[in-house]
Amino acid sequence: MSNLIVYYSRKGENYWNGSVKNLSKGNTEIVAEFIQKAVGGDLFEVDTVKPYSADYYECIEEAKKELNTKARPAIKRYVEDISKYDTIFVGYPNWWGQMPMCMCTFLEHYDLTGKKIVPFCTNEGSGMGSSERQLKTVCKGATVVSGLAIHGAEAAQSERTVAAWAKKNV
Repeated sequence: MSNLIVYYSRKGENYWNGSVKNLSKGNTEIVAEFIQKAVGGDLFEVDTVKPYSADYYECIEEAKKELNTKARPAIKRYVEDISKYDTIFVGYPNWWGQMPMCMCTFLEHYDLTGKKIVPFCTNEGSGMGSSERQLKTVCKGATVVSGLAIHGAEAAQSERTVAAWAKKNV
């Protein structure tokens, strides 16, 4: 059995220390790669069928609407055999105090009974928000442990912190 590091990450326009900055690689993807480097496992990026707006402010309004309507946006693909993973690291940007609803689409696709869910998020000041509570609702039968929140603007400098945390959670 091994680790799965599944994540949704936003490239392009992102909120960054009080302004909008264009990122070639999303903050959550950077953290996911640090986890893989520290503890091994397979990386899997969740990608929506209908992309979010390229404009950051339009994107977060779309995300807010999805949250308020409890939408389950379609995603392009799923992990073929989730049964081979004991520990699933689940990463996302914190939008409106929650994980993006596409992550619910992904997680609800599986029977996660007996799995260990290890959440991590990137944010610009809201920490984990209430996403851990959200995960406990979505991941029925799984054990959801305390997550790690990384300030998005500091994601690229967080490798040591991320690695130590990841190693404690496998």
